[in-house]
Amino acid sequence: MCTVTFIPKKNTDFIFTSSRDVPYSRANALFPKEYIINNTKLIYPKDPQGSGTWVGISEHKRLVCLLNGGFKNHKPKGNYRKSRGLIVKELLASPNNSFEDLKTIPLENIEPFTIIVVTWHNDNIQLMELVWTGEVRFVSILDESKKHIWSSATLYDEKMKALRESWFANWKLESTETILDFHHNAGITDRNIAVLMDRKTIGTVSISQINKAEKDLKFYYEDIKSGKKDNFTII
Repeated sequence: MCTVTFIPKKNTDFIFTSSRDVPYSRANALFPKEYIINNTKLIYPKDPQGSGTWVGISEHKRLVCLLNGGFKNHKPKGNYRKSRGLIVKELLASPNNSFEDLKTIPLENIEPFTIIVVTWHNDNIQLMELVWTGEVRFVSILDESKKHIWSSATLYDEKMKALRESWFANWKLESTETILDFHHNAGITDRNIAVLMDRKTIGTVSISQINKAEKDLKFYYEDIKSGKKDNFTII
């Protein structure tokens, strides 16, 4: 997994969207709901296979999203210490500074991944990235005033990523609707590399979108296979 976009709006507002790409044989995720971990309220869709998640928000005014793979594709090995989806939950529930967590969270014997973190406090918003190659971590603060797109290194090579970036640069991305349109229709003539990807045994199974507008947070979730959708506001 997956394809992720970040669109900044005014002040600390943003629209964050994640298209999840996994094998169709994987069990369907549970729709987003509230969980309490370490006395902290979290909201996320749950992956029943590993009991983790790939995207969620917490009452710490924090969003965390996972993509499989680091900078390039890798050959998985067996017996990893734990699922990457559990790291997302740990970061969401942590009482610590997110940037410090990204620099210090133990990653030995964890499969390579990329994690995006967005935090918003008072008049400040921060966009951070952690890339774990399996051997080395790279932590950076990104420009939160610019739009960004990420494509999982396990599914998309550099040529595919560049093509998707060109779609992104030229798409009209002004609202939740136009961004969802991008996640549904960009590159649709070639479903192998489209944002709504379909490679027969693996493809996009859901779309999650978090829209922060002043004090309101809206979490939209769409199950592609069933067509079921959920859209609720979190105060």
